[in-house]
Amino acid sequence: MTDHWTPASWRAKPAKHIPEDYPDLAALARVEQTLRGMPPLVFAGEARRLKSLLGDVAGGRAFLLQGGDCAESFKEFHADNIRDTFRLILQMAVVLTFAGGKPVVKLGRMAGQFAKPRSSPVETINGVELPSYRGDNINGMEFDAESRAPDPERLLKAYSQSASTLNLLRAFAGGGYADLYNIHRWTLGFVSDSPQGAKYRELSEKISEALTFMAAIGVTPDNHRELHQVEFFTSHEALLLGYEEAMTRVDSTSGDWYDTSAHLVWIGERTRQLDGAHVEFFRGIKNPLGLKCGPTMEGDDLLRLIDVLNPHNEPGRLTLYGRFGSDKIADRLPRLLQATKKAGRSVVWAIDPMHGNTLTAANGYKTRPFDRILSEVRSFVEICKAEGVHPGGVHLEMTGQNVTECLGGARAVSEGDLADRYHTHCDPRLNGEQALELAFLVAEKLKDDRLDATLRAAV
Repeated sequence: MTDHWTPASWRAKPAKHIPEDYPDLAALARVEQTLRGMPPLVFAGEARRLKSLLGDVAGGRAFLLQGGDCAESFKEFHADNIRDTFRLILQMAVVLTFAGGKPVVKLGRMAGQFAKPRSSPVETINGVELPSYRGDNINGMEFDAESRAPDPERLLKAYSQSASTLNLLRAFAGGGYADLYNIHRWTLGFVSDSPQGAKYRELSEKISEALTFMAAIGVTPDNHRELHQVEFFTSHEALLLGYEEAMTRVDSTSGDWYDTSAHLVWIGERTRQLDGAHVEFFRGIKNPLGLKCGPTMEGDDLLRLIDVLNPHNEPGRLTLYGRFGSDKIADRLPRLLQATKKAGRSVVWAIDPMHGNTLTAANGYKTRPFDRILSEVRSFVEICKAEGVHPGGVHLEMTGQNVTECLGGARAVSEGDLADRYHTHCDPRLNGEQALELAFLVAEKLKDDRLDATLRAAV
């Protein structure tokens, strides 16, 4: 791999899961040129700030919570949906912070998470074969030839929706909605009547008592803005490199290239080829990066990718997301942890417990059992502890909506319940109740580890 890099140098490399069947390539080129003139969605300074916070995660001083839709859609774009997912992340972060005793970096799969790689390029229904649905920024979900044809105009609509989503997220994060004094108001309606709602109310009472004490000694939102607002960042899988190239700009303060479509972008399990287009594009941008690591990943392969993506071993530059499945993590994760630790690589290790635990129910619905998701998260924490590596975070496909897409949880969603509110355009998501339940269970694990460390230090 040569040192020379430009935002377009990926075009000379083999590119997987990027559609090649646009009916009008000239129209695609015009859209990409239009995007080059559009304002950035995020700014280089924000990306550098996220990198600094992820450096704290890499050093064991913080925890990463990353979550949001499997794939955002145009149809479900609504301010209430954005608010509910943002609020759910705040709830989960409070639970994890209170138990783990460490700050939580909040990163949404929002404002750009549209495209998804698919296992098959085609879909057949009743003997009719059409291109697979690949995300709303590429084609439509409706099963007809017109909808399934890639349409470059969808990239402009995705940009517009991302801009609107970011505007709302910034207003929520900095305008007082995230004030810790509002913690009682963050309870989602369908969560408030659940066992998780009761636990959350108990936790919020404890935090309110602490805030009352702090106010009595002069610590208030007026003189400590961190009580009044939160830092919230966005991320997505950078699959469509033409869009990402168009959004890549030179930072005027540093002269470096940043992909301004999101604060963090990641490479998926299907596009992490060392000589491929995605690795080529990612190595040149200065954003914090993510890399999915599945059950076929070997330690030597991972180290070669790290050498390309983080050659200067910068803390916070690279986050590795293990995605193995609850039945494979015990065999596959330890050797990868050992490889990065032995080589002295500064990376964030997080777990994506969603993709390796997907199955098809008897009634044909794609789903994920909650107990398998929880099992993989627990195994991740335990294995990291055994290997002397900080369990840096979790990466979840989830929504603040009251969907029935994943099996189990406290309300025991069954296969028969899946059809009730199965709204996903792609992969099944945890609903708010299941996600908050998972946060409490992870928090208990982190709390136990924190108390164990305190006891060891006292001996």
